[in-house]
Amino acid sequence: MRNLVPLTKIILTLGTAVWAIVLQKPESLLLLCLFEILILLVSGELFRSVKALVMLTVFAAFLGLIEKIGGGSNVESVVAALRMLGMTIIFIYLLGTVRLQDLTAAMVQQMKVPYEYAFMFTAGLRFIPDFVDENRAVAEAQACRGISVKGNFFKQIKRYMSIVRPLMLRSLGRSETMALSLELRGFGGSNRTFMESVAPKGTDYLMIILIVLITAGVIYARLKLGA
Repeated sequence: MRNLVPLTKIILTLGTAVWAIVLQKPESLLLLCLFEILILLVSGELFRSVKALVMLTVFAAFLGLIEKIGGGSNVESVVAALRMLGMTIIFIYLLGTVRLQDLTAAMVQQMKVPYEYAFMFTAGLRFIPDFVDENRAVAEAQACRGISVKGNFFKQIKRYMSIVRPLMLRSLGRSETMALSLELRGFGGSNRTFMESVAPKGTDYLMIILIVLITAGVIYARLKLGA
């Protein structure tokens, strides 16, 4: 699973999202989630992503609770939670096994996405871990200066608002540095090449065909059998 090219993994991610949207029964969605966890296990990303899985599970449970409070039945709440998990777990596999520069190359070369848009998408993904690290650094710095981190929910929100300002200033500074670096390197030129080839191979074509067939089967089962 790790040796598939980025295009195949993107199609698998999109196909899985379609499956999660089309499927309606809790049993089917649970099988989909287990299938995605199996993909993580085979690709070697399962044990590296335990924390991310726990966070997604907690968020899914919260989403199911919101559905229940909003008047949904128990089945509808479970379906909402499992559907969210089914649409997000596969992204752990995609982002954990594909380098961002290869993802950009696949979007430009195979999917024909304009380079500026592909770069903007992958640059946003690249900033996520940096943003989390800066958030933690600012919070620790303020805690060292005596800002209390304890209290009820509203006090926690007020404390976090004091983190937002320095966090935004640091993010703006990083963005300006990145923009200057891109300008100095001739970003936006018409002639662009990539270091490595990400073209699909025989195994990738077989996997893409299998994904398309499974997607067609899932849609047929939903329309005809109500799965």
